[in-house]
Amino acid sequence: MKKILFSIERFLYTKVLKPIFFVFDPEAVHDFVSSCGYFFGTNVVTRKLTAVFCNYQDKSLEQTVAGLKFKNPIGLAAGFDKDAKLTQILPEVGFGFEEVGSITAKAYVGNQKPRLYRLPEKQTLRVNYGLKNFGAVAVREKLSKLKFKFIVGISVAKTNNPETSVVAAGIDDYFFTYKTFADVGDYFTINISCPNTCEEKPIFAEPENLDLLLQKLFSIPKIKPVFVKLSPDLAEDQLMKILSVCQKYPVDGFVCTNLTKVNKFNHQGKGGFSGKAVEPLTNDLITKVYKFYGGKKIIIGCGGVFNARDAYKKIRLGANLVQLVTGMIFEGPQLIGQINQGIAQMLHRDGFTSITQAVGADNK
Repeated sequence: MKKILFSIERFLYTKVLKPIFFVFDPEAVHDFVSSCGYFFGTNVVTRKLTAVFCNYQDKSLEQTVAGLKFKNPIGLAAGFDKDAKLTQILPEVGFGFEEVGSITAKAYVGNQKPRLYRLPEKQTLRVNYGLKNFGAVAVREKLSKLKFKFIVGISVAKTNNPETSVVAAGIDDYFFTYKTFADVGDYFTINISCPNTCEEKPIFAEPENLDLLLQKLFSIPKIKPVFVKLSPDLAEDQLMKILSVCQKYPVDGFVCTNLTKVNKFNHQGKGGFSGKAVEPLTNDLITKVYKFYGGKKIIIGCGGVFNARDAYKKIRLGANLVQLVTGMIFEGPQLIGQINQGIAQMLHRDGFTSITQAVGADNK
């Protein structure tokens, strides 16, 4: 029954709603959808209706990762819910978790518009928001008043301005946000890989700078899991050095990956590419990280997930969890339920009773 319902919803979205949405400015549509999602999350009736039409649950999808219990492996990646407006509706949509942010110490209005572009024929977005958010104190105040039905991660970045491009100032900026959310949220992701800042290259993707940053972050007691978000554009030697640095500290795992700066499409404009443009780079990095640590670190796969096969491939390569944004924009909100249902079916097909058995199956 759910499969038929999801198919009808997908048809209505892709054939009716999406053609209308895609006529308008992408950022305006994003803001409109976020406002609708916020409203639906404030009302018990709309929350329950959303769950009826979108949610899918199966015991085989449940797992405990880094001590956190996930109802399913599909999460909303950082960058969509920048200021934590959607925490009450996303569980009903079917997500097992989300990452809020990225959040920086100081508020930032974002880069100059336009800063969001669609490449429909490539199933890709070009994103140049530049870490737009309300700032750590304001977002913490909002989240501290809420209760969550799923896992909420806090993506921490440094404020996008020239002042924080100095290593010492950048570390202090990260540390402020890290401390601010010490008692809010279930895990941290340290975003060292945003491609849309005022710097030519992210300075904390340099291993020696990352070492100093992690030293500072772990100078206070660690009270929740910590992940590091990697760029898909890292050279092999730089990646190996970053992974070696992280081995020195109690880093729980990695988000693979952020946006790519590789412009395969000769698209005019600023920003990094998401969706199918980054998928092969992401999958390659998942394999490298999984093999480097022998499967002993947690991996969150992010990039190019448009269906259950895409998500399941990341899991079999070594991802414990999977995030998406672009796929939902192109396919519709029912996609989350479709993916979860598809993964459950593929687990059964492959003889697995739990998703944890499938993690890394293709790289063991």
